[in-house]
Amino acid sequence: MNSSVSSNTQAILLLTAPLIVGRGGYSSELLSPGEYNRLARILYDNQREPADLLGPEASELLKQFHGIIDSGRLMRLLGRGFLLSQAIERWQARSIWVVSRADPDYPRRLKTRLKDAAPAVFYGCGDAVILESGGLAIVGSRHVDNTLVEYTEGIGRLTAKARKAVVSGGARGIDQAAMSGALQAGGRVIGALADSLERLALARDNREFLMNERLVLISAYDPAAGFDVGHAMQRNKIIYALADAALIVSSDYESGGTWAGAIEQLENLRLVPVYVRSNGDIGEGLKALLRKGALPWPNPSSFEAFTEALSVKVSPVRGAPGQEELPLTVSNESAKPFEPVLTPEVQASTPLLEQVAPPGIIPADELFAKVKELLREMKMPKTIDEVAADLNVSKSQAGQWLRRLVKEGVLQITQRPLRFFPTSNKQKNLFDTEDRER
Repeated sequence: MNSSVSSNTQAILLLTAPLIVGRGGYSSELLSPGEYNRLARILYDNQREPADLLGPEASELLKQFHGIIDSGRLMRLLGRGFLLSQAIERWQARSIWVVSRADPDYPRRLKTRLKDAAPAVFYGCGDAVILESGGLAIVGSRHVDNTLVEYTEGIGRLTAKARKAVVSGGARGIDQAAMSGALQAGGRVIGALADSLERLALARDNREFLMNERLVLISAYDPAAGFDVGHAMQRNKIIYALADAALIVSSDYESGGTWAGAIEQLENLRLVPVYVRSNGDIGEGLKALLRKGALPWPNPSSFEAFTEALSVKVSPVRGAPGQEELPLTVSNESAKPFEPVLTPEVQASTPLLEQVAPPGIIPADELFAKVKELLREMKMPKTIDEVAADLNVSKSQAGQWLRRLVKEGVLQITQRPLRFFPTSNKQKNLFDTEDRER
């Protein structure tokens, strides 16, 4: 990202940013996001841009806002040039860049997906190119036990192995565990912060990853700003907008930022597919999100399966009366296998849920029992491809189920070609045999 600040961005900063360089408080006259959007619309309609407010025709241009925004207030904000120069010098000394919606470097994903809700200006440190890469948003509660921390670190490592970026919020708990797991595995991370960008950009633990262009930290709020609940809530939409899909590891029920961000996605923005953790005791919060349209995380164990999970598309098509559906379309991207990091749990994709189970919450074991019942009734031996087609799931998911059913003695295997068929007696595990031969 270019360290220089464009004239357009300078004007937007003067109008909307607190420009914290010392112990002074925020200006009470700063334009709100709604006010700035109205100003930007008037400028656009008059074929003008924010930088024109700093030019020789500024006084005449300000008359365009009569009755909408007080011209005296605009003049006072635009007169903070010296404070702006101090702030920019401070940011540049800390390798912090700033970009606005008027700049060509502004992330396309934010502008396209959030439109007027995209931050007018945001700050960052690190390689901004990562912001266009997409990836998996991993979010959850701040206060979690070690088991969930380890699980989340594993998801971060898995994302890195799949050569996808982790997008998270930088908060303690789930956010930091996801980011740490990805970085330690050599992956890339986008940290969308609600506060303290300046402090985290200078933190020793982050400097190596920032310099190696594997970590980028961004914030829609002044780099020196402290924590604010409202900022944390607004930051959620940025996390989702920068990702291809989202995984919620844990959430309180009807409270907290994780819950609020998920509900906003499921019921309003619908930018990406929202998954929830599907193994272990998921708690009432995740169960409620499933009822509201979230998908069970399929626990992918291959590059192909992971890519497929991130390729699911969401669209606002109404299903049954009074109920929203998330129609799914999966792209068939080819990819070579990669080393699995996590032990996969048995879980299903939405098409199979619709076929073999009633709507609602389907625990993994209950769903597997239904799959077992179906496959036990097969009349003819079938290949993995044929089973996947019958169940309307990915080949990798079908393979996981078939492997487990062979281990349990429910199915047998024929060789050349490899086919599966029901058995009434437990047989030798041919997968184990093949593993020993290799």
